[in-house]
Amino acid sequence: MHGSYVSPQATLGAGVKIGRFCIVEDGVALADGVVLEDYAMVQAGARIGARTKIGTYTKIGRDVRIGEDCSFTSFCEIRDRCDLGDRVLMGSRGTLSAGTVVEDEVVMKYAFVVTDTPDLTKNNEKSVGRLKRRSRFGASVVIMPSVTIGENAEIGACSQVRKDVPDNQVWFGTPAKYYREVDGTAAPVAAPARKLALAR
Repeated sequence: MHGSYVSPQATLGAGVKIGRFCIVEDGVALADGVVLEDYAMVQAGARIGARTKIGTYTKIGRDVRIGEDCSFTSFCEIRDRCDLGDRVLMGSRGTLSAGTVVEDEVVMKYAFVVTDTPDLTKNNEKSVGRLKRRSRFGASVVIMPSVTIGENAEIGACSQVRKDVPDNQVWFGTPAKYYREVDGTAAPVAAPARKLALAR
């Protein structure tokens, strides 16, 4: 823990590993086997489940809840009050806006972003998205505010998702559109051959 700060009010489980120059604030709970790599920050009140790995230069915001067996690569930011399930994976430079809900077994490749926007009818409370169980995302995907991604859905790389995606569907593009069912069933209206070739 060379150069790291761990609050006396933090709770550390058995086998927790903390790298160099990390910050662990008041009220943080790190369960058994959690790994914080160098320069990671875990802010006040966050709870991190067993065997989860927090990568180098990753920031975990206030009152975040992260489940067990998750992995975050370097330069990720999980903002305040996000709620993540078990076995969630995030590539480098991913960002979840405050209050995002991520269910179990979601996979997000690098440069993934969930955005937010103020809801002026609710005193500027932010509207954010929800990523349902086993949804998967390619690199550089942007989820626009208040969008829900269905269970077992897949979003292609470099897509911008502007509306809710149902369960078990593949979407891609900017804006993202329906392509096919996850089981391989073709879209009801065939896309131009050139675009289909690019998607494969």
